[in-house]
This record gives sequence, structure tokens and C-alpha cells, in this order.
Amino acid sequence: MNPVKVGICGLGTVGGGTFNVLKRNAEEIARRAGRGIEVAQIAARRPNPKCDTGSTPITADIFEVANNPDIDVVIELIGGYTLAHELVLKAIENGKHVVTANKALIAVHGNEIFAKAREKGVIVAFEAAVAGGIPVIKAIREGLAANRINWLAGIINGTGNFILTEMREKGRAFADVLKEAQALGYAEADPTFDVEGIDAAHKLTILASIAFGIPLQFDKAYTEGITQLTTADVNYAEALGYRIKHLGVARRTDKGIELRVHPTLIPADRLIANVNGVMNAVMVNGDAAGSTLFYGAGAGMEPTASSVVADLVDVVRATTADPENRVPHLAFQPDSLSDHPILPIDACESAYYLRIQAKDHPGVLAQVATILSERGINIESIMQMEVEEHDGLVPMILVTHRVLESRIIEAIAALEALDDVVGNVVRIRVEQLN
Repeated sequence: MNPVKVGICGLGTVGGGTFNVLKRNAEEIARRAGRGIEVAQIAARRPNPKCDTGSTPITADIFEVANNPDIDVVIELIGGYTLAHELVLKAIENGKHVVTANKALIAVHGNEIFAKAREKGVIVAFEAAVAGGIPVIKAIREGLAANRINWLAGIINGTGNFILTEMREKGRAFADVLKEAQALGYAEADPTFDVEGIDAAHKLTILASIAFGIPLQFDKAYTEGITQLTTADVNYAEALGYRIKHLGVARRTDKGIELRVHPTLIPADRLIANVNGVMNAVMVNGDAAGSTLFYGAGAGMEPTASSVVADLVDVVRATTADPENRVPHLAFQPDSLSDHPILPIDACESAYYLRIQAKDHPGVLAQVATILSERGINIESIMQMEVEEHDGLVPMILVTHRVLESRIIEAIAALEALDDVVGNVVRIRVEQLN
């Protein structure tokens, strides 16, 4: 049987890793796929010194690959929204299957791309778009297909996790750790996508669609970054038995789907709370399987290439199958996707960590308790610290029971209006994940 011919667009970190894995493990991959896989063409702006492409034809024009009649599968690894979008649509139009690691492309344009792929009878595979080398998309889409997924929560951005780990373990300030993350290549020169939660929201959007059978709706995901976190909050959380993680949470409720990325306190004894450094983890709760945790490298040359090549093997295996009988892109049949709405953040429910800077006057705690009580907010624990020498203020740390976000917003406004409360009240959501 003739080998499947592949075109790789983008020869950066992941593209180079993909080429190397395909070359190094060619025999093993062919045994799994049932056919050989040959890289017939590469599109790259510059060579990658970490991979020896030998006599493989190389072009600077990615559309030359998409239009090449000999190519069966286009692997899109150039990233971004615009050019990648055009490339993928052109490949599909030409009847080629597509493998991509581009989470932004899938989260924003996936509905359109999948519709076009169904029309043309081709596959678009995207395991590498979420959590690098962790096969979490396949696990949810296929391994947990018997389950009604209740919720999922993930540490799905290694840069943010590295920063928070350093802040907790070494007491370093956010800005200091961010500079090191950039020097190490974990963070870009412009780290906005990582530290403001946009990258994680792209990935969470994809996971939620697969978990709950809803269209991709990135524009409705709530994002909150970690730039305002202080070592004081990290330490107070630790004293209360929690760890702060930049968490993506998707939860099914009777009213709609919660879709949110934000700093979150997690009990320190949870496995996911002990995922450190640049590692990723996704916790999924289903009605039959209970809670499962998927852990591993969320990025990197060969971990991500592992997922790209696994998708490629799946594509090769499925090429002989009737398109109507292939695994659906978003796990559920296209005409069975739900219109269950995405909830606005003020309609979501969580517990909360509150840090209040108060003047050292009697009766302040009573005022705080009254404001919370009047809004139906119960206090789970409270910690009042010693007066701080530099400003004479008393830090008051509270953890509430679960309550609607709209109520906590009202309560914070009332707290900040008190004469004895100085500055803004710090609020961080708390998830038990049990």
C-alpha cells in the first residue's frame, strides 16, 4: 500500500519535533497506522537546526503545500488566527485532511472549519491544541464517551503555573518570576496571552465543547489574569490549607455552562494542587467514572509532537472509513449539539477568599460579618493577622461558602464603602474539586 503523504507547514519547535518523531519512529508508526507515512513537503520561512530534513522539498509558501495534489494530509503548525485560518480552509477545500496544534484557531474558528470539513468529507484533528503531550481530548471524546460530564478543571498554561510555583516556593514577586520565565523561553516577550488567561481560555473553550456537546464559544469565556496576585495572598492561602492555581473551570449547571479562567484556591491535598512548574493537568468529573486526572507536559518540542503524530495516525486509520461513521470533531454528532447557554460570570457560583485591609478599630469584624450575612454569604473560616507596622492596618482573611458571584460583588462594594476598610478588597475564587 502506498504511503500517506504529509505536508508540514511550520518548522519551528513543534514542527521540528513532529518531523523528528516521524523520522525516528517511522517503522513503529507505520505498524500502528497500517501504512507508511512520508513527509513529502515542508513549508518554512527558515531551516530548523534541530532537525535534519535531508532531501525533503522545502518551500517558503505554505499555500504551495495546501495546493500540492500529492499531499494527503496538511499539518498546520504556524500558529495565529489569520494565515492559519486561510491555510486550513484551503487545504480542506482541496480535499485534504488537516492536523493542527493551533488552539486559538480551533477556539475562534473551529465551528466554521468543522462545518467545511464535514462538507468535504475530511478530518480535522487537533489533540495537540490542548495540554501539549497529554491526550486529554481523546480521553474525554472517546474514553469517557459513556459519561455525562459534570465538570472539568485544568491547569492548562505552563507559564502561569511556573510563575505561581516560584511565588509559593521561593516567595518571589510576580514581576521578578515573569522576567525569568521570559529568559527561559516559557513566556513570550509579550506575555499577555499567558498571564491574562487568554491562552487557557482558548483551551478551555475546546475542552468544554467536547465535554458538554456545545458549539465553540470562546467569546463567552470569562478570563482573569494573575498579574495582581501577591506573595502575601499566596502565603495566606497556604496558611489556610490551599494553593493558588490559574485554573480553567467548565461546569454544567441547570441554568447553563460555566466557562471561566481565573486564579483559584484549591485545597493543598488535591492532586491537581500539587502540579508544579510548567506541567499541565486536567481533572474531569463524569457521572460514571467519577473524577480522573490527566497530567503531563503541556508544551515542548516532542511532547506536543507526540500528540500531532498521534492525530496523524488516527487520520490514516480513518481514511478508509465512511465519513459519516468517523468520531465527530466535538465528540457529539453535529446535529446533536446542545444550545445550553454559557453563563455570565455573575451567574456563576463559587466559594471566595477575601482579603480586607482594615484600620485597627474595634467592631470592624462585626461590620464585615453583617454585610456578608445580609447578602446570604456564610463564612467558612476567618484569619485576622497582626497589625502591619508599615501602615498600621490589619489584614483580615475570610473564606466563604459557595455563593453566586453577583452577591459577592455586592458585598465587596459595601465592604469597600466602610470607613474602616482601606483600599480594594482582594477576591479570589475557591474550588474544592471534590
